[in-house]
Amino acid sequence: MAEELRTEDFNYHLPEELIASKPSEKRDGSRMMLIDRKTGSISCHLFEEFKDMINDGDLCIFNNTKVVKSRFFSDDSKIEITRLNEIEPKVWKCLVKPGKKMRIGHFIEIDGIKGVVESILPDGERLIRFDEEIDIESNGQLALPHYMRREAEEMDSERYQTVYAESPGAIAAPTAGLHFTKEHLSKIPHTFITLHVGVGTFKPVKADLITNHEMHSEHFNVSKEAEEKINGAEKRISIGTTVTRVLEHMTQNDTGKIVAGSGDTHIFIYPGYQFKCVDALLTNFHLPKSTLFMLVCALAGTDLMKEAYDRAVEQKFRFFSYGDCCLII
Repeated sequence: MAEELRTEDFNYHLPEELIASKPSEKRDGSRMMLIDRKTGSISCHLFEEFKDMINDGDLCIFNNTKVVKSRFFSDDSKIEITRLNEIEPKVWKCLVKPGKKMRIGHFIEIDGIKGVVESILPDGERLIRFDEEIDIESNGQLALPHYMRREAEEMDSERYQTVYAESPGAIAAPTAGLHFTKEHLSKIPHTFITLHVGVGTFKPVKADLITNHEMHSEHFNVSKEAEEKINGAEKRISIGTTVTRVLEHMTQNDTGKIVAGSGDTHIFIYPGYQFKCVDALLTNFHLPKSTLFMLVCALAGTDLMKEAYDRAVEQKFRFFSYGDCCLII
């Protein structure tokens, strides 16, 4: 029963040296684990083999969100803010460090532009109103995941971005797509949807019972063209958990078909969930006790996924955003 599922049920041992802090030398140079839900078999491959596993009637669905620079520092370097979104012109919704320096009425300067904290939201986020527009490109940095334990470098501007990124708005990359080159895309049938990945994707599950976890919300868009391609496919291969969440959110229960549209989703997929749209999933290896690991366990079964992750540790696969991937069929 889902009510009895505990966060600890989704824990596993991961040696720290297997966390990929930098990308592989080649974008498509990763390894890929194949996990077959019907047979329970687990095998190791190269990502290069993915295109050869696509059959007639298959469709790969990608997230074409584009990562924007969202990490900023005050001119005196004493305050760090992560820009979540701009709720109106010159008003940012932010995470701040340290919070004690950013109470209501406190000021911050970025590139000489003054901002003031107008309010503090229930979860600690701040609304900051700036006097002028801030040049995000010249003042911001990529907000790399905390587990990389390093500052963003020049190469991240290219490698922490998919080659098909088009719609600006993500704070974090849809990492399953980082493996693909334009050449790969030209060889497989595909379409695009958009979900702007937020910092909530890294939010730890602190609740003991997973049903008590409050899922983050993210904005998505599905075009009419994508709707028609997805509904016409015999087999839908989701490239990443972000795509999976959108497809399952947008699927009509009575038809199994998705509908075009945009909005926000906070769908939480964990074991017990019955998938309505996604037939297969290509995804990276996720953090222990994370909502993303819970999602893949919902698709393939917790026992099989734990066995696969144990095998990945034994075979020294690289984990997380810049790591290797697995294909669940």
